[in-house]
Amino acid sequence: MSNQPLFAGLVVDEYDQAVGVAYVGEEPCYVVDDAGFRRHISSEQVDRQVLHTLREMIEGHEDLLAEQAAKMLGQEDLFSRAVIMNQLRNMDKQFDNVLQTGIPEDMRAYLGMMGFRVRINVHGEVLAVEQPGMIDPDSDPGE
Repeated sequence: MSNQPLFAGLVVDEYDQAVGVAYVGEEPCYVVDDAGFRRHISSEQVDRQVLHTLREMIEGHEDLLAEQAAKMLGQEDLFSRAVIMNQLRNMDKQFDNVLQTGIPEDMRAYLGMMGFRVRINVHGEVLAVEQPGMIDPDSDPGE
């Protein structure tokens, strides 16, 4: 696992209070203030839940996302779209790699500026992943 939690600085508790980061030995943890008691929650536990939630948001929208990503990259050819689509469809295989390498600090800062937030409770359960312009997982991809 990376030295830093994936979503450090982007996690809040159920009362919208920032969640800290600390280490238990070498294990990175999110620290939630539970009425004065500092609960240390394995960051991997929370980060995997967030990645799973993001995957669920993407499922069923791979075609649209691949098309938009190819446009943003200026690579609108069929091969590039197919490569992007394959990556989106095999996201689970990418999770371990992301957990190992982490998310660059500037990307986390950008996500924070865009309003990306992860809300957890004192047990480390993800209550919500808030993201402006996110795809409604209950919407029909054809709409």
